Amino acid sequence: MVTMTELPVPASPEVMRGLDHWRTLPIKQQPDWPDSAAVANASAELATLPPLVFAGEVDILRDRLAAAANGTAFLLQGGDCAETFAGATADQIRNRVKTILQMAVVLTYGASMPIVKMGRMAGQFAKPRSSDLETRGETTLPAYRGDIVNGYDFTGESRTPDASRLVRGYHMAASTLNLIRAFTQGGFADLREVHSWNQGFARNPANVRYEKLAAEIDRAIKFMIACGADFEALKRTEFYISHEALLMDYERPLTRIDSRTGTPYDTSAHFVWIGERTRQLDGAHVDFLSRVRNPIGVKLGPTTSPADVLELIEKLDPNREPGRLTFITRMGAGQIRDALPPLLETVKASDANPLWVTDPMHGNGLTTPTGYKTRRFDDVVDEVKGFFEAHRAVGTFPGGIHIELTGDDVTECLGGSEHIDEATLATRYESLCDPRLNHMQSLELAFLVAEELVAR
Repeated sequence: MVTMTELPVPASPEVMRGLDHWRTLPIKQQPDWPDSAAVANASAELATLPPLVFAGEVDILRDRLAAAANGTAFLLQGGDCAETFAGATADQIRNRVKTILQMAVVLTYGASMPIVKMGRMAGQFAKPRSSDLETRGETTLPAYRGDIVNGYDFTGESRTPDASRLVRGYHMAASTLNLIRAFTQGGFADLREVHSWNQGFARNPANVRYEKLAAEIDRAIKFMIACGADFEALKRTEFYISHEALLMDYERPLTRIDSRTGTPYDTSAHFVWIGERTRQLDGAHVDFLSRVRNPIGVKLGPTTSPADVLELIEKLDPNREPGRLTFITRMGAGQIRDALPPLLETVKASDANPLWVTDPMHGNGLTTPTGYKTRRFDDVVDEVKGFFEAHRAVGTFPGGIHIELTGDDVTECLGGSEHIDEATLATRYESLCDPRLNHMQSLELAFLVAEELVAR
């Protein structure tokens, strides 16, 4: 017999009206869709498709992030700057997952701390742009806003926003998530196979260091097995997906009402964040995400004031719910030591406890004389160190790292143990937006972060 407590709980009219309040507010970084009817049809189709993630998974992640905010876990969030439809192959997805798993092993073993693993994957198809238009020579066309909006090729047909890409993006996200679940739940993530995760990558100092650590883990596991320990749980791992909640024509139709509680969840991802360009307190993005149950992040640049942070907390986490709010700082290596401490001190003195995460990528961009957008690995490292130094000075916990990476051996960021220089960039530069750390640079960074966690 079905009891009353088992019956679905409908959303109240007030909740449903609230979910669409963003439509009345200023909104930034949306495409100039040429066919409004096509957009409406695409959003209507998305609204009928199954959720990509489920409320129960989102709730578990909120608990995991609460532990990180309290200093008993650490968030590792990584993946592509902007996923592409062409890049949603089994090999590339596997390599990204593998790299994140390797980094997590380094962090777990080095810092003796649970690592929350999260990919910028299965939905990171849209990108904000500094300009709506791009000019090359005599030709001006709409800027490339990610594969979910338009194409990268510099032609009128390619750059025209196409609403059918919204639905295609959903299906690409679904297939990517399907592979992620298979890899992380089907034995690929078995800790007894840490050696095999490094196969297929060129040898260099980062690999040698990883293989030494893998051997130590292997010996520890064999010892525990000899003692009679059951390692069934080591065959699988939790892995969450995230992306910037940028396109409202995608996020809103994928927001569903949880039948248990009558509350809305954005089922496009477990975790969604608001970018530096869209975090206006009176804007559509902040309003919309204030109304969903997902844990959410906000990017904070070097001009962020303490008052900004307190107002964002009040708007996005009024109930001070553990694990609800993450601040992702993107200050730049030269500014983080001055810009971050006042924010930490202000929040520490308040009644809030957000998770603090560093994004050492976005504040450190540069363009070479040959026209390549790149970053110096040393600058990325320096910002990470500055992040930890700021937290040590204030007495708060540095709870995570958010990086753009790929599992492939690309040459997009300068430096690292492979000594990538400006001449080398051209050999394998594949990103359509921002430069990413390659597999080796990602491993190097993981060892550095593990050392900082031990020293905190």
